[in-house]
Amino acid sequence: MTVTVRPVNESDWPTFVAVDYEAFNSSYPPHFADRWKTLVEFDRMLAAVDHDRDDLMVGCAAALSFTMTVPGGPIPVAGVTAVGVLPSHRRRGVLTALMARQLHELHDSGGEAVAALYASEAAIYGRFGYGRAADTLFFRISTRASAFVPGAPSDPALRLRVAKPADSLPELQHVFDSVRPSRPGLYARTEAFWRSEILGDDEHDRRGAGPLRCMIVEDDGGPRGYALFRVKSDTTDHDVPDGEVRLIELFATDPAAYAAAWRSVLDRDLCSRVHAWSRPVDDPIMHLLAEPRQLNAGWLDDLWIRLVDVDRALTSRAYAAPADLVIEVEDELCPWNAGRWRLSTAKATCERTDDPADLTLPVRLLGAAYLGGRPLVALADAGLLREHRAGAVLELSAAMSWDPKPWAGCVF
Repeated sequence: MTVTVRPVNESDWPTFVAVDYEAFNSSYPPHFADRWKTLVEFDRMLAAVDHDRDDLMVGCAAALSFTMTVPGGPIPVAGVTAVGVLPSHRRRGVLTALMARQLHELHDSGGEAVAALYASEAAIYGRFGYGRAADTLFFRISTRASAFVPGAPSDPALRLRVAKPADSLPELQHVFDSVRPSRPGLYARTEAFWRSEILGDDEHDRRGAGPLRCMIVEDDGGPRGYALFRVKSDTTDHDVPDGEVRLIELFATDPAAYAAAWRSVLDRDLCSRVHAWSRPVDDPIMHLLAEPRQLNAGWLDDLWIRLVDVDRALTSRAYAAPADLVIEVEDELCPWNAGRWRLSTAKATCERTDDPADLTLPVRLLGAAYLGGRPLVALADAGLLREHRAGAVLELSAAMSWDPKPWAGCVF
């Protein structure tokens, strides 16, 4: 099989969509491709073609231009998406060719120093240098046992307002953009992204539940929080109506508004439970519930991070503690990263060096620690990196840690 990777142009769009849908076993309504097209950037899309089969497109990959919060502030990040290979061509090097071409183009062009993605399968992307950098919790909360602890924050100036989601975009944007700079992993959303990925409300978006609903928490000065959700009604017993609130997202600018936004879904009439499918691992709701066992929480991976250029990436973020040490990086796919780097957080520098290494680790572990949510100490305890100077792992782990914990909360 002779496969090469080439750029995509707009005429390739129907084929690109067909390959992606086949790779992910997708069956979206026809107009969903039009929604998706408003988000993609054709100059950042790649196709793998099989020259032995009349240049058949057999794989695809794309990147979105994001501004993402990292410890210390926002930076440009390549949001890798739509990566797939036809079932007929798997385990034949197609995915490796796509990922390598994408990373090499980022490096050669001086593009984003950091790439991020959501993994369809957690075992895939470590071999391409991506590390599991953020996690997410899902909750199934019984509303009948959802009382808050005494002293939970409140503000008599706050009120709730039922709003139409599609008409509330400016208010939602205001709240989200107020919160976004504080949490690593959150990324800026274009209006097209809001309309397609957050506020989309076709039958397929609903997945058997009702229409998208919105509660806005506000005072006389404007919005301070919101909850977007759907209700899945249970009609098996018409004498006792029951339902499940499916929380899409909830953001607030302060503790009192946050508590009010949660109460707006926990106190929903005729609903016995709230299913929050993606929440940060340090979500304050864990401390507000008087019966925290009612969270019924589960744990999944969220963002995966890849350092495209180690030096530029490590000097693009802030650090929680001082560190001055030599890191030996292992990186077969991106050889320009391999070797020893001296990181000095006081000087905000990361430079090549011939000095002896204080620790050695694969690039995926730097990606895992990059957003501040994955302690390197734990990775060392798992035997995944090597320490050559006593205390070096603790030094770097403390420097790279961050609060609040990273979370993106919205698949791209």
